[in-house]
Amino acid sequence: MAAPGEALPAQQDLLLAAAFVCDAQYNRNIPFETSPQAVRLYYLYNHWTMQAATYFFVFVNLSLAVFEDPAVYPLPFLATSLVEVLCLLVFFSRLLHFAKVTPRNIFWKDAKNICLMMAILVTLTDLIIHGALKICNITSVRYSRIMRPIFLVNFTESRQMRRAFRSIRNTLPEITYVFLLFMFSVLMFSLMALKLFGDRNLQTVEGSPYFTNYLEIVFDLYVLVTTANSPDVMMPAFDFSWWYSLFFITYVIINTYIFMSVFLAVVYNNYRKHLKNEIRKLAYMKRHKMVEAFNILKVKEGSEFVVKESQWKQVVKLVAPEISTSHRELLLRISDDEQKGYVDKKSFVRLADLLNIQVITMKIRSHPLERWLPHVYNSASSRFLRSMVRHKRFVWIYDVIILINAIFIALDEENPLISYAEWAFLSLYIIEILLKLYTYEPRTFFAKNQFWNWFDTLIIIAALVATILNAAFKSTSKYNGQQVLDIVFILRVLRLIRIVDSIQRFRVIMNTLINIVPTMLTFGGLALVVYYMFAIIGMEVFQGKIQFFAAGSTDPHALECGNLALKDSTFARAKYCKNNFNDIASSFIVLMELTVVNQWHVLASGFARVTHQAAKLYFIAFHIVVVIMIVNIFIAFILEAFFVEYSLEKSEVETAIEKKIHELGVGVQEEELLDGKLIDNMETTENNLEGNGIKTSRGLVFKIASKRYRTVDALLQRMFEAEIPSEDEGLPFDEILNLSPADFYPKSPTFDSAA
Repeated sequence: MAAPGEALPAQQDLLLAAAFVCDAQYNRNIPFETSPQAVRLYYLYNHWTMQAATYFFVFVNLSLAVFEDPAVYPLPFLATSLVEVLCLLVFFSRLLHFAKVTPRNIFWKDAKNICLMMAILVTLTDLIIHGALKICNITSVRYSRIMRPIFLVNFTESRQMRRAFRSIRNTLPEITYVFLLFMFSVLMFSLMALKLFGDRNLQTVEGSPYFTNYLEIVFDLYVLVTTANSPDVMMPAFDFSWWYSLFFITYVIINTYIFMSVFLAVVYNNYRKHLKNEIRKLAYMKRHKMVEAFNILKVKEGSEFVVKESQWKQVVKLVAPEISTSHRELLLRISDDEQKGYVDKKSFVRLADLLNIQVITMKIRSHPLERWLPHVYNSASSRFLRSMVRHKRFVWIYDVIILINAIFIALDEENPLISYAEWAFLSLYIIEILLKLYTYEPRTFFAKNQFWNWFDTLIIIAALVATILNAAFKSTSKYNGQQVLDIVFILRVLRLIRIVDSIQRFRVIMNTLINIVPTMLTFGGLALVVYYMFAIIGMEVFQGKIQFFAAGSTDPHALECGNLALKDSTFARAKYCKNNFNDIASSFIVLMELTVVNQWHVLASGFARVTHQAAKLYFIAFHIVVVIMIVNIFIAFILEAFFVEYSLEKSEVETAIEKKIHELGVGVQEEELLDGKLIDNMETTENNLEGNGIKTSRGLVFKIASKRYRTVDALLQRMFEAEIPSEDEGLPFDEILNLSPADFYPKSPTFDSAA
């Protein structure tokens, strides 16, 4: 009996092929063992619960700084150390799991695995040493806390963040040259300032000598580049002679406007170049994975190799079990356009792209009132009322009402006419919701993707409840319920965003912002890593140096923030005492203020006063890393996002899906949904098609959820992948990983000129 023996390898082949397709879909470049046990472990490794658990313990580990000394909410050292040991055990288990699915030689060559193991070992050692010293009442520093972001960056799930760090690393050489030239300019101008103003016996507003110390001049002029101390730093010289203002004007033009613009240009150019390289690697690896999957499933059909329809369906079901059968049949029709019963290599390779495009399956349903009271609901007056609600003018009328309501909210609430007007507006909003529920099918109106309908309804209900409570308890309650009502009506004003969405150009900008939000989280993680590391360093260096005293405190040193070194300083006079590094929360707030740049020199000078002048290097380093590098890379990313959004049309895959949908006669235009011609009778459904496939799909329609890819990375990948010939199976995996920009650009002169 060979059949049972043959079935098992077939199932294993399907699992292996599905793993390759899944990797291609999510742009994973993990080389894994292909044995049956390793493949099953690989599926478990990539399961969303495992990934969610990893992120959970990573953030638990990071959040320990909230409870450790110096703590926002103090916990015993034993409690925090036990939690940290638990996190380390989870990280080690995750790393061990990864080692089980990856070839041994690749695992030990991967730098991120070595970093993780070293971080676990160093943290555990530091924890033991610190605990022993604490038992002996010896104060020590937890040096390993600064290594905690390593776990966030180096696990496999954080490949986007590692890509951002690689972009920074690859951009560093070019930035370094510009930065050295910039610092040379600052040092030269500082020397000129010392010679120009050092012997003039000028004084600052605080009464200190003006520009007599070279290092202080360098710091002041560096701050001037950020405009944080302008025009204060110029005023003593300007008061002495207006001619000296030309020195500062020249300095600002050269260093603030020219050099900072050059920084942005260099960062943008190099970021774009290295991002292209990363995206090209992803495109090659995705092609490589899909070809591997095809080679596993292929069978001979005439003169070519193909994948049978039954195996194609099984693979798609394994990779995307959540999509409906009707959706799967639609994708099969696109892949097997001539219904031959098999999928050729070219069509199979683009399966990952097909799965990445969200297609919504909708089922036409009638309104409940039409089923219960057909004569009333289909009467002439009812049809006229529903046509009015569907019309765009109905939306415009309520947009005007919202604008008028916003004006009334801004007026004097003590006026009784204003109070009565709020009741009138609330009544109009309730009528709007009731009319829409009468016109549109309720389940469609409250579908999970109908954000604005949920928003409007919840706000109106909250306003109604607040109004009733305010009226009921007005005489007895000490709390003024009108304040709640005001907040609710202010939230109503947020509906003005819908007016913005109705303007085409505004809509493009809004769509771009929505599309890049997931990828912006990468930069949020990048900022979190840098903030966390600087916060830990700041707490170790500046903890307890500055204290905050509440208003009315009788402490004799309250005005000096608890430190006599700050007496008569700008820091103390500005009442910046709460800007300190006494816990992780305060540290993050200070770092955010430094990122904004305004008055950052006052903060730096204050902490330098209570420690040493060399402490200013900490603040300069933060400015260089965050403001000059990370913020500029973020700006470069936003620029690239908008360029791509404005320049690219629909992809070949999106066009193929839309074409097939309309060929089958089961499509709905985006404009029809916006105009409300069909939305009243549709709801998202996961029901299967009736009968065999799409041919007999009565009452079902399809549409692409968005005409754009959801992330800029996907857009760029599509743009560069078009340059790879479809018959090119890609380079060997090891060569793909070692590709550099030079391996791409000389081969494509047209591409270089476009760049």
